Amino acid sequence: MKEERFLELLGRRISDIRRTKNIKQSELARRCEFGNASMSRIESGKANITILNLGKIADALQIEMKEFFQ
Repeated sequence: MKEERFLELLGRRISDIRRTKNIKQSELARRCEFGNASMSRIESGKANITILNLGKIADALQIEMKEFFQ
């Protein structure tokens, strides 16, 4: 899988989980201590985030990281 496609799918999964939990993107950004623009780039697949930042997102969504890949 190409890197761009992987990042798009991961960003979409983050967005889907966030919406399921009725959390606004700006609220998730605040919980992770990210800027709103950074969270937008992550969810749109335009940012290659670190595993540590993915862990912050998982914690903020109160899920295990493996749920991003299911």
